[in-house]
Amino acid sequence: MARAPPFLLLPFLLLVSSSLTHAAAAVAFVGLDSFLAAAATRDPSAGNDTFGALPAALLRQLSTPSPLLPTRLLSLSAQVPVTVRLAGSSFPPTTGRLLESFVNSAVSSSRFLSSRRPHRLALSHKIHFEVAASSSQLASRAAAAVRAHLDSSAAPFHATALSSVPYSVVDDLVAEDYRALVDTGSAPSVYIYLLNLGPQPRPYAYTAASSAADAHSPGFSRCLAPVWAGKERYIWIDLGAGPVDYGPALSGEGVLPRGEFHPLAALHGRPRSEKALVADLASLVLSAYKSLLVPSLRIPVHYESSLLVQVFHIHGHERDTSGLDWGSIEQSIRDGNLAYEGQSLKFDLNRIRYSDCPICSFAVARSTTSFTSRFLFDNYTLIVSEYLDSKRMRQVLSDSLEELHKVAGVHDNDDYDKVVPVFVFDLDYDKLLLLDRYHQAVAFRDMVIAVRTRSSQTVSDYSCNGRHVITMTRNLDRPIIASVLQSMWGVSPTHQSWSPEHNATVVDYTWSTGHTPFGPFSETKSLSFVQKDAARRNVLLTTMNYTITSAIDVLESMAAHGGENILLRRKRRVEFIQRWNLLNYKLEKVVSAMSRLDYNKAMYFLRSSDHDLFAVHTLVYQASQELEASLLNTVIYAGCITYVGCRAQLNLSSFEMSIFLNSAFAGYLPQTVKVCKFIPKRSTTCTFCGCAVHNMSMLEMGNSEDIIPLNTQGSGENNLAKPMIQRKDRFQAGQQCGSIHFCDALSQP
Repeated sequence: MARAPPFLLLPFLLLVSSSLTHAAAAVAFVGLDSFLAAAATRDPSAGNDTFGALPAALLRQLSTPSPLLPTRLLSLSAQVPVTVRLAGSSFPPTTGRLLESFVNSAVSSSRFLSSRRPHRLALSHKIHFEVAASSSQLASRAAAAVRAHLDSSAAPFHATALSSVPYSVVDDLVAEDYRALVDTGSAPSVYIYLLNLGPQPRPYAYTAASSAADAHSPGFSRCLAPVWAGKERYIWIDLGAGPVDYGPALSGEGVLPRGEFHPLAALHGRPRSEKALVADLASLVLSAYKSLLVPSLRIPVHYESSLLVQVFHIHGHERDTSGLDWGSIEQSIRDGNLAYEGQSLKFDLNRIRYSDCPICSFAVARSTTSFTSRFLFDNYTLIVSEYLDSKRMRQVLSDSLEELHKVAGVHDNDDYDKVVPVFVFDLDYDKLLLLDRYHQAVAFRDMVIAVRTRSSQTVSDYSCNGRHVITMTRNLDRPIIASVLQSMWGVSPTHQSWSPEHNATVVDYTWSTGHTPFGPFSETKSLSFVQKDAARRNVLLTTMNYTITSAIDVLESMAAHGGENILLRRKRRVEFIQRWNLLNYKLEKVVSAMSRLDYNKAMYFLRSSDHDLFAVHTLVYQASQELEASLLNTVIYAGCITYVGCRAQLNLSSFEMSIFLNSAFAGYLPQTVKVCKFIPKRSTTCTFCGCAVHNMSMLEMGNSEDIIPLNTQGSGENNLAKPMIQRKDRFQAGQQCGSIHFCDALSQP
């Protein structure tokens, strides 16, 4: 249906809200919590509408009018509980109070962000921050474990090099402390442990390698770092580890430099005042909050009941399974429990021989391109290298998807709501071949593309702690897992986030080490709570954003039709108020569950609110159709005058009626003269007798001063060719108009 111009919507939204009884924004509906809890037990997937089962007492409570303002929906904000635990006796006694003050003063409520438009989502978030001292034994036990490991392992060859300590040495102790807090019934929260383990025999940092020998292998350089995110909701940072540096080796953004200016090096370098130290810790906590706890969405992800990851392994004559363990890839994703209750997740592996797939060879040939670079040997030698253009390859694969299905023997995927194909090109090619020069796998909205050749490793463009990072190009497990997370669940890489200040995606590698499948500095294939929560939260945020914007569209539609009192009749109005209050209540329960980190319950309330949103849309749509049908007794004259409420013996075609409705709902009736010339010529005569205008609700959206009663009689070919409006008498509602006879009136241009 047509809608009023934007400049008219705000006054009418205010008109809608002022027409109702003033009530509190949030109403406590006694008994509704227990009713919905019982409904969730019976129907955890929210497949049934709860409105029909509501008892009469609750319906009476829901009938209380409340302001119909979009600001109530747009003011919904989820609290993100964060608790910092200080482990170490060297923290000053006032550190906790200062840290809490600094963080709370630096953070205000802000919108969840998305890398795709619209970048700002409808739901806001705000940190709920607390600081507490950890168990006195945690720091001492962790310090003793690190010291014991350093004493038992050989020192590195270079005196300035960092000694490696497995993450598990400290992580096991932190996880034990975290589980003790959960078992005591503490409120759900994300815990950030700031560890100060005191002096150690030599500089050290942490590695995912199982032994020190693996960490110092000359053929595989591992990146040592002081940060780890657990599988459960905790992060620990060893402030005494390092100092470390990692990031782009030659040029690029997001580097973490060696020195005392980065917050991770707060305990290194020159002594600092207490406030300067706490300021660095506050900066570190806020960086973790924005990058790990409320990251931007990679793409919008809607709730789908059935998910399919369809793998096409395109290989040469001999299949080599080393570095490409499909069972490990599937297990890593399933262990994350990324699907909601009621969702199904399936993996389907299809193998295609490269020589039997003409489309595959065409995709590789079409996307292969080259670039030049210079290396300093005896002189600057020009080197020509090849790579695959991922966008070209995606286009070829998208256009030939049916042909690929035939080659692989795959049937239609109509049984699945969302399918992400993963194309893995395992080529019998001796030279290095990457996607877009740098990537082993690239994630798109509708597919994942990965490639490997016989080349086993290459020196990447990244460095860590003074050494270039070696990329093992035969190992595709981690890149595929990371790409599936992006395409299926919209999880952003740890080092990328959307910045509204820059209006672009910014890069920061601070949190791209340790327990993450993203980036060149990590080695783990398992998922931390950061990826698990992001995958589930992204579905909630996308669906919530749609629900809020759709509900606001309902309010705008009501405003465009003159307001709630005009549009909705008595019975329909009562049901609308009940549904609207129930919808708002469920959305508030969604936000409350998200604040408690209970995403399953949040999804139940959100899916349950879909029924109420659909009912609200239906009520307004039906009412608007009835209102528009009542305008079938409306006549347009070439002089841009419209009479509403008159019954005439003139039948307008659907095409002519659509012209009128478009002009009438545009809110500027004098423009109807511009569409009169589209109405076909008529030869009939229509008579109006004693017609009175009683309803000006629709006309008031236009310029009512231009609408003047008319007393014109006559007939003939040019009866209405001359202007019929005299703009000197103001129209009065209810005034009688005389008889009008016309022929061929609407044929004038």
